[in-house]
Amino acid sequence: MDNMIRSLPKAELHIHIEGSLEPEMMFALAERNGVRLPYRSVEEARAAYAFSDLQSFLDLYYEGARVLMEEADFFDLTAAYLKRAHSDGVRHAEIFFDPQTHTDRGVPFAAVVSGIHAAQAAAAEESGISSKLIMCFLRDLSVDSALQTLQQALPYREWIVAVGLDSAEVGHPPEKFAAVFEAALKKGFLSVAHAGEEGPPEYIRQALDLLHVSRIDHGVRCLEDPELVDRLRAERVPLTVCPLSNVKLRVFKTLAEHNLKRLLDAGLCVTVNSDDPAYFGGYVAENLRAIRKTLHLTEDDIRALARNSFEASFLSEEEKQRYVDEIERFEGSRDCGSR
Repeated sequence: MDNMIRSLPKAELHIHIEGSLEPEMMFALAERNGVRLPYRSVEEARAAYAFSDLQSFLDLYYEGARVLMEEADFFDLTAAYLKRAHSDGVRHAEIFFDPQTHTDRGVPFAAVVSGIHAAQAAAAEESGISSKLIMCFLRDLSVDSALQTLQQALPYREWIVAVGLDSAEVGHPPEKFAAVFEAALKKGFLSVAHAGEEGPPEYIRQALDLLHVSRIDHGVRCLEDPELVDRLRAERVPLTVCPLSNVKLRVFKTLAEHNLKRLLDAGLCVTVNSDDPAYFGGYVAENLRAIRKTLHLTEDDIRALARNSFEASFLSEEEKQRYVDEIERFEGSRDCGSR
């Protein structure tokens, strides 16, 4: 089953590129750029990856991001993620990046997006993995900052498929950014938003109604609102769920308590993703293996998650169907439900 999970074609739709910064690369870039880290070793850095909630993770996440300073750093970071994702059977990735995390430190927007884009192009040429870029606004910063970031992105419109909303959720409802998303939609961007991770189901409803998002990132708290679940099912709104992340950030105490199987059984378009894999202990295949074992998923469940990942993507309908057909033809074990 592990080989089947790794080899099955899949898309990843919820990956923060800054969150794929492994400690080894963090130390290498720190040395290259003369940045002093608060850790004496890779082992000490990994030991710090114990979080009580989303904010405690973000504090460490932003500390690590300080080593990203030059275009080459963003190239190396993105190239490493795409290589790892490809080894997990990811055929297509839609990658979040947080420009404000870098521009607020004086790193040019152009350096960030150019480095990422160059790595995307190189990976497509080398391994065939396709990818798209989603620019996220930090919801704990101001609306004015988000609007300035949107303006900075316009010269790179062909490289960025959508805008998103991430960072500290509680106290920063989607409605705060309605004007920003309206402006982005008018410029031709698609939209997604983190909602219903730590925030209430109402945040999911706001993201749909006020930000006009194509999918919800996380969304696990939707089960608290049966009417919202009915709407998500009827409108086939995708949820980009991140199981290991949810446990690491204490959204669920244990993986056995995670509601992914209930979301899937409710007929929702659930996908499985890694979120910030360097910090949360698992890329896509690790997430799928963990939930398959702990939540007793069948092979049909795993195939449904893979199909959903392409259905929920921003690929063309023709490209989506090609991958779905490949999943249907994929030869795998049929006994995972009995293990």
